[in-house]
Amino acid sequence: MEKKIIINLKNISKSYGDNDVLKDLNLKIYENEFLTLLGPSGCGKTTTLRIIGGFESSDEGVVEFEGQDITNLEPYKREINTVFQKYALFPHLTVGENIDFGLNIKKIDKKEIETRRREMLKLVGLEGYENRKISSLSGGQQQRIAIARALVNRPKVLLLDEPLGALDLKLRKDMQVELKAIQERVGITFVYVTHDQEEALTMSDTIVVLNNGIIQQIGKPIDIYNEPKNSFVADFIGESNIQDGIMKEDFLVDILGVDFVCVDKGFSKNENVDVVVRPEDVEIDPPEKGQLRGRVESSVFKGVHYEMVISGDSFRWLAQSTISKNVGDEVGIRVIPENIHIMRKLK
Repeated sequence: MEKKIIINLKNISKSYGDNDVLKDLNLKIYENEFLTLLGPSGCGKTTTLRIIGGFESSDEGVVEFEGQDITNLEPYKREINTVFQKYALFPHLTVGENIDFGLNIKKIDKKEIETRRREMLKLVGLEGYENRKISSLSGGQQQRIAIARALVNRPKVLLLDEPLGALDLKLRKDMQVELKAIQERVGITFVYVTHDQEEALTMSDTIVVLNNGIIQQIGKPIDIYNEPKNSFVADFIGESNIQDGIMKEDFLVDILGVDFVCVDKGFSKNENVDVVVRPEDVEIDPPEKGQLRGRVESSVFKGVHYEMVISGDSFRWLAQSTISKNVGDEVGIRVIPENIHIMRKLK
């Protein structure tokens, strides 16, 4: 069954003065999808979110919702709600009154409001909290109420602008799991903005990597991580060893003057390429058995593995291994073909 497109951004461009924030951006967002806009500060992800929500207008391009042009439609007329990083809860209202706020404006029947409020409090795990003051809630609880207030209106799309940014690390990780579970239970589209790679990998069905207002790659988390399209994506998504290489022929790449068998093909003969090897894919061998040789520059125990920096004459690689080596030890480095990823050079 073909997935239904719920939001379609066509040729969206946006500038602030001389700063081009979005450059001819095209993006399809599908029904019931958890899609994350991921990238560094200033890459255009929040601007994209605000254009979807109607809080910003694009200089060029069209925003479609279920096939209808909503480019110039006011935010309150869109079947889209937003959860902001600072939650924007009303401190003078109770939890229940905050959740009811939008429904009261729409003049929904009181019994229906009560039913929906109970549903939302159950959904976010805060049953019995309706009479609490906002000031009595923890950061995580306030975040849940902000989500409940947005979902009680039964939007078809929920926009979330770094909503976990104000939480401490442990609560943030817990809420990542909670948010994904909530999205699956309500069965609507979530469009999420973050600069946190781990957060994106944990929650998303689809990740859109942005840089300088241009989409670098769209894909499932596992594909973004294992098959980055260019050196920016490889470097931004997790730790990477990125090395210059020469693609001698299909399935054979020269790295630092040594031939490595790989699984990539379709490059020109002797094409200059970027080679990506993830730290967990660097295998530590005795010096005489390695494809490359180096010395351990540093070694830190991380709980499940040791994280080592290994340096040679013209390389400095990060390796993660359960094998412990001492600083100063000479070691061999080996990488199996499936763990070598070849990318074309960024133009």
